[in-house]
Amino acid sequence: MRKSLDYFKEVYDEVPGWVQKMHDYGPDVLDNYTKIRGGIMQDRALSRKEKDALIASMNAARLYERSMLFHTKGAIDFGYSVPELAEFFLTAYLYRGDQALALSLEAVAYALELKGKTVKRTEQTPNAAADSLRLILAWLDGEDTAYLERVLAAIEQGNTEKTAAEILSDGQVSSRLKQLNMAGNHIMELDGKGAAPWIVKSRNAGASEAELADMGYICILTAGIPAWFELSDSLNTIE
Repeated sequence: MRKSLDYFKEVYDEVPGWVQKMHDYGPDVLDNYTKIRGGIMQDRALSRKEKDALIASMNAARLYERSMLFHTKGAIDFGYSVPELAEFFLTAYLYRGDQALALSLEAVAYALELKGKTVKRTEQTPNAAADSLRLILAWLDGEDTAYLERVLAAIEQGNTEKTAAEILSDGQVSSRLKQLNMAGNHIMELDGKGAAPWIVKSRNAGASEAELADMGYICILTAGIPAWFELSDSLNTIE
């Protein structure tokens, strides 16, 4: 049972309170959960870093800060740059709007701090997406932000179709991952019907069934087994 605590200490640098309490009240439950999580968060069709970034973004989309920050650390630890991570969070904006991008500021600031850079925060959290993205760009001074600047220009023009097209296009992060991210945003909220067209778009962008299955697995970790029910309706069976 101690191995489960050691596993989470390695993941988070400390044993989170929720892990310790699960161990205290049901060490066998924690052990089984750890095996499931460890199996899911391996390099499979999707890499470990892709999974962490996707979960972070999906949780921003459903405005769940705690898990967003946990997986932001994983995405950075396993190799994503902060500009790349910011691209994932733009899909949260596309799904939920200004509020999701405002919440993402916490993740971007945390990611930069993990990289050893202290950010200058504003007294008030921006309400509008354009203001949030301008702040991110200011924090990323000196980084490759050409893609983020194109998205900002589209937002400032008020052109929603162009904004969506820019967000879902290839930047430093592939369009394939962004389409998977959008499908996952719906799956996280148990909206299988809403996810279905995005699953089709994911396939059209080159996503494999194994990658779609991996996306469903990671949704289980924060949205539970019902997330798999919703994903499986659109997942092809292996003949």
